[in-house]
Amino acid sequence: MKLCTFKSRASVPAVGLVIAGQVVAIRDHFEDAPATMIDLIAEWDLWQKPLAELAASDVSGVPSSEVMLLAPVPRPGKILGIGLNYADHVEESGMGMPADQLWFAMMSTAANGPYAPIDLPKVSQALDYEAEMVFIVGKRGRHLSADNAREAIFGYCVGNDVSVRDWQLRTSQFVLGKSFDTHAPFGPWIVTADEIADPHQLGIRCFVNDEKRQDSNTAQLIFNCYQQIEHLSKVMTLEPGDVIFTGTPGGVGVSFKPPRWLREGDRVRVEIDGLGMLENQVRAEV
Repeated sequence: MKLCTFKSRASVPAVGLVIAGQVVAIRDHFEDAPATMIDLIAEWDLWQKPLAELAASDVSGVPSSEVMLLAPVPRPGKILGIGLNYADHVEESGMGMPADQLWFAMMSTAANGPYAPIDLPKVSQALDYEAEMVFIVGKRGRHLSADNAREAIFGYCVGNDVSVRDWQLRTSQFVLGKSFDTHAPFGPWIVTADEIADPHQLGIRCFVNDEKRQDSNTAQLIFNCYQQIEHLSKVMTLEPGDVIFTGTPGGVGVSFKPPRWLREGDRVRVEIDGLGMLENQVRAEV
């Protein structure tokens, strides 16, 4: 199934099923269904079967072009990102192959929709893109093993870990450079994990103004999704709706000589096979 959070004209955000290019509001068919994506994920054992039956029916909805798709989880409890997790990105960064997973937090206010603008900050011109596969945590858990981590993943999305490089690299902590408002677009929907046979065999690409900048495959992840869950859950309780950015391949703007920063008006498109695509335009921060 594909699940989204969307907004129609003059409406509050709602959770929907995406079926053949149409968005079906879940609560139009189940009045007692959860009103938010986090609550739906938390209650998935109750709702998976009825929603699968709805998705398999001849139900019609609203064309996705007529609604605003928001971040599938509009305000996640946690957004976490891993750095240096593709070999070609490690090479272009000039850093050694990591022995340990390199994690940073991204503030929840960075969450952004799949087609919403991303800000060129007032305080920096070093704006960069990072195409990433994202997974959404489905079950609360601590001290999970890589062997059972698959059960903790609810689904997968496309993401862009937009990075403000001078803020990211001026200190040893990446948090501020990774947390500017609008800089964590993901979506366009969540593809539930049962629809993805192997998340580690998906082509991933990034285009800036239709020029291909990144082209790789999630098979190249140094630490795969299950290892990431195992590692994170040693430290913190993972909860339904947490958003995990899994790393970016080579080809980011800072790797060019001179760097190729994003500018006002640039369009950044990220595609992942089987998951969909994002396209966000850069605008000057107001």
